[in-house]
Amino acid sequence: MRLIACISPSPPSALADRVMPLILHIERDAMPPRSALLEAAASAAVALSCDERSQPGGPWSSEVQSWLRGKIRKVARRARGARWIAMTELPGVTVDNRGAQVRALLPWLVTETPDVVARLQVGGTDLPDDGAGPPPGGVPVLWLAPEPLMTVGKAAAQVGHATVLLAARLAADGRIGQLRSWADGGYRCAVRTASPDRWAELVVTEHPDRAWNQRNMLVVRDAGLTEVPPGTPTVAARFPA
Repeated sequence: MRLIACISPSPPSALADRVMPLILHIERDAMPPRSALLEAAASAAVALSCDERSQPGGPWSSEVQSWLRGKIRKVARRARGARWIAMTELPGVTVDNRGAQVRALLPWLVTETPDVVARLQVGGTDLPDDGAGPPPGGVPVLWLAPEPLMTVGKAAAQVGHATVLLAARLAADGRIGQLRSWADGGYRCAVRTASPDRWAELVVTEHPDRAWNQRNMLVVRDAGLTEVPPGTPTVAARFPA
């Protein structure tokens, strides 16, 4: 089994922008729990990136490799009913987590996004806080910033960014055993919103390498294209020791 040989924490290149659509399955009469949906989005993003079909020589290699060498952009869109079924027929990976479903699709060039995907709504994906309890042990925990409050769609893209970066750091460090164990568990993770006090403890001013080497921690800072200013810390991701 070859696992995420394609992922490397290289800086963004001048390649044309590709975007990974994260399709959130949200029916009108069956709203999934917010935390479960975000966890599914986080798992789906890294699962597609690490899929054997995304590895060099695989059928998805060209699209995924180019995306990984770029800005690893993601856009969350909502689908229900027949439109959700249509999404399951496109190349991608679906994750079902506690009844919530998210499908990560191949990252296309922004200008070549299929019409059936482009027509899906980007907004209108807000869900109430479901009061998820303490995160379980033994899985990566993705702590969302308490402020600014992000929409579900924005938060889904941010936690997907976090899991891809976690996999990249594990691969770069040669921690393949941990990476395989995570993969075997379906890239399970926990998403919770940090309290202001916890957030202050998580996002301390230190060199990123020191945060990773000493605390298995990395912080996602947004590019500022939507909702928040550039450089805003949005997710603090901690891999279990």
